Amino acid sequence: MLFMVIERFKGGDPKPIGDRFRRDGRMLSQGAVYQASWVHAAGARCFQIMDAPSFDSLNEWVHRWDDLVDFEIVPVLSSAEYWATIPVE
Repeated sequence: MLFMVIERFKGGDPKPIGDRFRRDGRMLSQGAVYQASWVHAAGARCFQIMDAPSFDSLNEWVHRWDDLVDFEIVPVLSSAEYWATIPVE
């Protein structure tokens, strides 16, 4: 399953997140695969696409970062997958 992960940096400060990432890496849960990410130009949010077996499978990864980041995780489909589910009249 694909997930859009919106990370809001606590206190709006990206430095502690960058420091931990450089030291420890992404620290993903088993089975989770990082696809891509984008950081808001102001540096207070990050948008990631993650591939994972289930929503619950991201919990371990979230727990490793939740002291520095507030998470919003939304299951998503590619546009092609979504439109393939819509009947054509």
